[in-house]
Amino acid sequence: MIKNFIDKLLSKAGSGARKRPAHPYGKRVEVPASVHGIDPARVDRRAIDVVRTLQQAGFEAYIVGGAVRDMLLGLKPKDFDVATNATPEQVKGLFRRAFIIGRRFRIVHVVHGRGRENEVIEVSTFRAYLDNAAAEQVAGNEKTSRAALAGMQHAVDSTGRVLRDNVWGPQDEDATRRDFTLNAMYYDPESQIVVDYHHGIEDAKKKTLRMIGDPATRYREDPVRIIRAVRFVAKLAALGFTLEPKTAAPLVQSQQLLADVPQSRMFDEMLKLLQTGHAIATIEQLKKLGLAKGIYPLLDVVVERADTPFVLAALTDTDRRVKEGKPVAPSFLLACVLWQDVKSGWERHLAKGEHALPALQDAIDGVFERRIGDVSGRGKLAADMREIWVMQPRFEKRTGRVPESMVAQLRFRAGFDFMRLRADIGEVDEALASWWQEYSTADEFRREDLMEQAREEQKPRTRSAAPAARRVPREAAAAPAGSGDVLPELAERAEGAETGAPKKRRRRRRKPTGGGGEAPAGQSHSDAAPHGDE
Repeated sequence: MIKNFIDKLLSKAGSGARKRPAHPYGKRVEVPASVHGIDPARVDRRAIDVVRTLQQAGFEAYIVGGAVRDMLLGLKPKDFDVATNATPEQVKGLFRRAFIIGRRFRIVHVVHGRGRENEVIEVSTFRAYLDNAAAEQVAGNEKTSRAALAGMQHAVDSTGRVLRDNVWGPQDEDATRRDFTLNAMYYDPESQIVVDYHHGIEDAKKKTLRMIGDPATRYREDPVRIIRAVRFVAKLAALGFTLEPKTAAPLVQSQQLLADVPQSRMFDEMLKLLQTGHAIATIEQLKKLGLAKGIYPLLDVVVERADTPFVLAALTDTDRRVKEGKPVAPSFLLACVLWQDVKSGWERHLAKGEHALPALQDAIDGVFERRIGDVSGRGKLAADMREIWVMQPRFEKRTGRVPESMVAQLRFRAGFDFMRLRADIGEVDEALASWWQEYSTADEFRREDLMEQAREEQKPRTRSAAPAARRVPREAAAAPAGSGDVLPELAERAEGAETGAPKKRRRRRRKPTGGGGEAPAGQSHSDAAPHGDE
């Protein structure tokens, strides 16, 4: 009886094994230049050098991924990656400046040039398509399971997320393990053919973003693919691209898998969503796909405030700068997003009677604790954000040495751009932003004129702030119109009349003797003794 039972089990297992189809790796299709239309002039010469070096050494090598997709669609690629059948050690041995990086996916960075001309070509080895059910399983994530992962080539966590994937394989398997069909094409700059296994060119014509394989399984293997799906459709939405319905369907349900991704990686992925030139489109896609909440707490705040004038202005400005090829800093954008929190916190501390600067610092500390935490809130990013915020009340002071010291600060431009956005939405006076714009670019003599202008603008405020007008003696009524020279003396006599002191007959100003005395004629006291940084 036992023997029959075992035979039955083995029979079922064998039957199941026979019915199980082989994984469809896709059929290799070589598409000539006459069909794909990629302009070879768009290809980075350094990427061509890397491909040529590998091919001359006897290896297969292609430009792969986003660069092929962008060139196919007539876009300018941000960077160029290379895929090869050479191992990381073999790649490293062919180049003078090459470095093997990464644990989860071991790749090689080939470095060209120095300084501003520095460029990195990322070279990856073709990876095998493996059944994750057969992989070694560990508890936790990359950070908590680092010791357990040591030495493993293929490992997953309890949810099926791939933690290690360093088993090399043929090109067709490498194409299958990539995410979207548009990212799984290989371009040979020597022969100018595109190798396409999963109908990527066809999907490009249909303007469809389609996941290779079962989308729910692929999101489980790497939940960050959820964010990548949003980023790609946001980037290509202007060209009419949409997510294939089967690719979009599991997104909301799979979103919970992101909770197991290390927070530092989530923070970086959030910045990619907001700083690749499609921030506004990204917000629209998050709402459209039902992902407006729950991906990452700080991203939730961005989406929630994206329609407010200040954050909308910051997102629009970021998109513009990226499209113009100008640098963007995450500290600036996040400072804009969280300014609302800083302002309200500052006002609460001031209402308790705290001094302005300590109140502002306390408000900033509270925002870091509540919104950013330990991910990046205590490093350079936090220091830059803090400096931008602390500058804002100082822009109101345009006397003494304050303007000179402000302009000399390393982060002045970021602080000024922040204040400029505030002026654009009416939060600060437009004239104040214009004054600082001119002062920051003016020569020494023009700065003197601007300082004098600022002093003149502040005089009416000082007069209006006086508690009461002093009584003017009768002689003032007899003074001829325009005789401004007698007004200071009359004001002094009026002050004496109020106090009952005898009338002074000496001149109001005397030339200084020695090192002391009053300021020379024609020079104000503020010029003689600047206030400094107040």
